[in-house]
Amino acid sequence: MTARPTQLPNAAEALAGRAEPMPLTEPHFLWHRNLRGPVPEGMEEAIFGMGCFWGVERIFWQLDGVWLTMVGYAGGLTPNPTYKEVCTGMTGHNEVVRVVFDPAKISYDTLLRTFWENHDPTQGMRQGNDQGTQYRSGIYTTTEAQKTAAKESRARYAERLAAAGYGAVTTEVLDAPVFYFAEDYHQQYLAKNPEGYCGIGGTGVSCPIGLKA
Repeated sequence: MTARPTQLPNAAEALAGRAEPMPLTEPHFLWHRNLRGPVPEGMEEAIFGMGCFWGVERIFWQLDGVWLTMVGYAGGLTPNPTYKEVCTGMTGHNEVVRVVFDPAKISYDTLLRTFWENHDPTQGMRQGNDQGTQYRSGIYTTTEAQKTAAKESRARYAERLAAAGYGAVTTEVLDAPVFYFAEDYHQQYLAKNPEGYCGIGGTGVSCPIGLKA
């Protein structure tokens, strides 16, 4: 696998991008809902980066209470980047999954626990064999309550990981930046290609978030 830059670019180095958004011609492959549609009343959105977004999206669409999932790019400098551009490391973007969920059916704590337990948040600018800034661990929060919960969960899970012999957690927790859609073929990729690549794997350390003591 080709090594990719592990340092984020600055504004002067970042690719220029474009004003036009990524064209999307297909609805959600499994649920046939409009990916660009508004968040329905009573639902919330959450954004996570935890490695190659193909496998990450599948993890979240399997959860009861999740209404819609989609993949894209966030946390970078280049407007409306393409996958090819993101892979250069010169846009600053992370591969992320945007999750629209019903908080009456699934809690944000449950989403956080799913996030922590399904990747290794101590690896910096990589995840498994996938190396580069686009594979960094990140939680991008859409409300103050999410931000508080995300930071608290990071601290608690870091203690569990340290006790198990892992290094420092490198997960960034930021206010949700602009979400740019990835190309059609990336959306629900592992539903369209069940035997496709998935490099996502957890540490085996359970997360206490959202669980009764």
